[in-house]
Amino acid sequence: MKIAIYARVSTGKQDNENQLSQLREFASKQGWTVVQEYVDVITGSGKKAREQFDDMMEAASKHQFDCVLFWKLDRFSREGVRRTLFYLTQLEGWKVGWRSFQEQWFDSCGPFKDAVISIMATLAEQERITISERTKAGLKRTVREGTKLGRPVVDVDMRLVQKRRAKGESLRAIAKALRVSPALLVKRARQHVGR
Repeated sequence: MKIAIYARVSTGKQDNENQLSQLREFASKQGWTVVQEYVDVITGSGKKAREQFDDMMEAASKHQFDCVLFWKLDRFSREGVRRTLFYLTQLEGWKVGWRSFQEQWFDSCGPFKDAVISIMATLAEQERITISERTKAGLKRTVREGTKLGRPVVDVDMRLVQKRRAKGESLRAIAKALRVSPALLVKRARQHVGR
């Protein structure tokens, strides 16, 4: 089986090479061929881009390997349960398996796969509900503090628009001059006719 190793490591830590060597050794004992290693080095600068992860996912979409081996789930993704589940589901859709070295039960080919995915899906839904509740609570607090929600109301002088149209100007040019969208002018024109 062709596999890719994915590792997310920190700068200046001694265990980085230990992590990778153990993943290589594990793959060798399984009789797997490591076709590519993807290693994101996360610095203390707060930079969160994971270019190697993105490259790995692109290669997976092209089925350049059969399985992704990673040290632990939190090394694969720390983006929350929903996003992690999304990545794993994407891999499965591309017929690429996944396997955690430290969490032997976390294996797309193992007997607990369906149970693990089911639990993750439930946690992802709970995470979605929690985020929604926090957002609603934040909006209510903002309104209580006097902030008006939504887009500001734009006042458009439709008589001016009609005069400019009569002179042959396009809606697009008028909208640009008034700093509004052409769609807004069309909407207001319909409302104006209805009066």
